[in-house]
Amino acid sequence: MSIQGTCAPQFAEVRAEFERNFAERGEVGASVHVTLDGAPVVDLWGGVADPITGRLWSEDTIVHVWSCTKAATALCAHVLASRGALDLNAPVTRYWPEYGAEGKDTTLVRHVLSHQAGLPALTEWLPGGAFYDRDLVTVKLAAQKPLWEPGTKHGYHGLTFGFLVGEIVRRVTGLSLGQFFEKEVSGPLGLDFWMGLPEDLEPHVAHTIPVDPTQPGILLPSLFITALTQPESVPGLMLLNNGGYMAPGESDSRAAHAAEMGAIGGISNARGLAGLYRPLALGGEYNGVRLVEPEQIPQMSNVAAAGLDAVVGVPSRFGLGFQKATDNAHLPPNDREGLLVSEEAFGHNGMGGSLGFADPRARVSFGYAMNRQGPGLGANERGQSLVDAVYRALGYRRTGGGTWFA
Repeated sequence: MSIQGTCAPQFAEVRAEFERNFAERGEVGASVHVTLDGAPVVDLWGGVADPITGRLWSEDTIVHVWSCTKAATALCAHVLASRGALDLNAPVTRYWPEYGAEGKDTTLVRHVLSHQAGLPALTEWLPGGAFYDRDLVTVKLAAQKPLWEPGTKHGYHGLTFGFLVGEIVRRVTGLSLGQFFEKEVSGPLGLDFWMGLPEDLEPHVAHTIPVDPTQPGILLPSLFITALTQPESVPGLMLLNNGGYMAPGESDSRAAHAAEMGAIGGISNARGLAGLYRPLALGGEYNGVRLVEPEQIPQMSNVAAAGLDAVVGVPSRFGLGFQKATDNAHLPPNDREGLLVSEEAFGHNGMGGSLGFADPRARVSFGYAMNRQGPGLGANERGQSLVDAVYRALGYRRTGGGTWFA
């Protein structure tokens, strides 16, 4: 397997693990990017972008990064908060009055960002293509009764997060989530990252290779098992009641790529993911582009919700929109994937293994994107091996609990 790109000598182990991913861990096509003090120290890519045609993964290949998109969406809210345009402790109804129906008037913006809003799924069955209709989904979310009292517990809003936060952004700015992100974040930073992909970029998108659950050795997380065996459960509603978006192959459609879905729809690559976090690893500013003031960073990195996730069924930890280090190695094999980074780091993984994060103390940003999905919900062996190599290169050590410290 020919690996392209550059890697600083200090991070040679990252390249070695990237090569091992192809040789030993079943990688098909992928990219990894790392910055230190704002400068790229790892920029690698390789493999096959489309196994059907044999198209190789190139420097400008982009791919669906699933829930890594949530970080881009959360960042938009923090940009507004840092400017004083959005109060994260205010009721959602200050910006979105219709949201107060069915007892949701006490829901705070911070509850939405930290997966405590009680709307992880819609209970009214959606028509086909519903997730491509922002107005339809947001109207139904505003009208629905929460599945628990907002702020009393947290549960992963896997597919609704983007509609909820995106509508708040739209009400504050008058711009759609994708428009605001491009105007204030991806455009100024020059990122290959889209929520609503232009059609002329379709030829650059890698083909997603989903997990085949019938293959020997595939261990499905409890979330998926519950969804498949209990379709009326909250996991079932989350994964099945989305207008067909989660049907096989649909996420690779032009309609899916064009839609602005701030929870799951982002198209990017490792360079785009690491570039998103680069300013956040440096106090909120990079190369003259200030996204947030330094005092906003703790709002992203401090833990806002932790413990047993009411939707996923395993422990999780969140800041306001970002995942925090979580070690689930003590759980059964199908639920062990977590996120093993330092306690100062914050980021988000995507279904199947994509990952991005910032570590402000280390002044590092990281991105990993691939087309062959793993079965788990966290950072799988391919992505975690790259993260581990980065921390070892920085002289960090792993604690008994699995996370990294200087």
